[in-house]
Parts: sequence; C-alpha cells; structure tokens
Amino acid sequence: MNIENLIAIPALCTHYKVELSFFNNLSEMGLLEVKTIEETQYIHPDAINEIEKMIRIHQELDINTEGIDVVFNLLQKIDALQNELNSAKNRLRLYES
Repeated sequence: MNIENLIAIPALCTHYKVELSFFNNLSEMGLLEVKTIEETQYIHPDAINEIEKMIRIHQELDINTEGIDVVFNLLQKIDALQNELNSAKNRLRLYES
C-alpha cells in the first residue's frame, strides 16, 4: 500500500488532541488496524469515521478503550438485528401480497 493513501497516526493525535497510547490501545483491542512503515504508524482513510466516533465516545463521555470496545460490539449487534428485522419484514410482505 502506498504511504500517500494512508493517514499518519501522529498527525491524528495532534488534530484530535489525543495521546498516541489511545490509538495503541485501540489497535491492541482489535478496534483499529494500524500499519507501521519506517517506524511511523498509519491507518487507512476508510477508518476515519469509526475513529472519530471512538474519539467522541472517549472525550465526551469519558469512556475508556475497554468501554469503547463494548459500545462498538453492541452497535454491531444492533446493526445485525436491524438487518435481520428488515429481511423478515420483506419476507412477510411477500406473503401478505
């Protein structure tokens, strides 16, 4: 992958005013995929929306990284249940017609 397509984590730390350890903890918990190139850590730009959510949860709600992991797992389960509900509704419409 080309470095030009990646975002340096130190730049994110400065921009969002968070410690590098925050990103390291997210990476250790499997919430963030970090690529290290020439001793600098990078993330893919597609992950920025999720990272912004995590930072808001951390800063505004004062939730630690373990709590962020729980919140994101719950949000994923909610999304899966909503998809399952929509699928069931669509199948019901077939029988109602």
